Amino acid sequence: MGIEVLIVDDQTMVRQSFHAVLDAQPDITVVGEAGNGADAVHAAIRDRPDVVLMDVRMPVMDGLEATGAILGHPDLADVRVLMLTTFDIDEYVYGALRAGASGFLLKDAPLDDLVNAVRVVAAGNALFAPAVTRRLVAEFAARLPVRPERAHRLTAQELKVLRLVARGLSNTEIAATLVIVEQTAKTHVSRVFAKLGVRDRAQAIVAAYEMGLVVPGEN
Repeated sequence: MGIEVLIVDDQTMVRQSFHAVLDAQPDITVVGEAGNGADAVHAAIRDRPDVVLMDVRMPVMDGLEATGAILGHPDLADVRVLMLTTFDIDEYVYGALRAGASGFLLKDAPLDDLVNAVRVVAAGNALFAPAVTRRLVAEFAARLPVRPERAHRLTAQELKVLRLVARGLSNTEIAATLVIVEQTAKTHVSRVFAKLGVRDRAQAIVAAYEMGLVVPGEN
């Protein structure tokens, strides 16, 4: 089954451009468009897309508020949001993470990067623009109150896995580091997500910082 995408941007030409590029992919279908955050929330409820391409600055309701509304809706638990903006400003990254977005990409990125970003986010992975480094994630997480009690939900092995996820390792790299098969690593990652109530790696990374498993600046 292909990836279904909802495109949200207040500029018609941007929506049409993204629509044409994404619909041309054999594994991606654009199921709807919206020109502001409020319409995006209604469209997401109606269309149940796998991924929402969400602009940050829009009238009526901005992209960060709309993202929070979509990801907080009980019927949209499987939706992923990829934030799009022309502004490489840290506060937007913090806002996107705070709202629960799975990715952050600049609009001037090559269209091939956009297509790849949709696939990465749809697969449940976190994706940030190259200019947005782990330092920003760490700085965001450092603003959160430390809640070490959440660590008690995980086994010793799952804590190791979460630390590796927070360092940006893939399932393949986690398996190699812990000397286990990749399927076992994938199972551990899935269990960590379920126990912590997070939807993807972006939220898992924030949870790891929140629990004090990793600290800003740690490699």
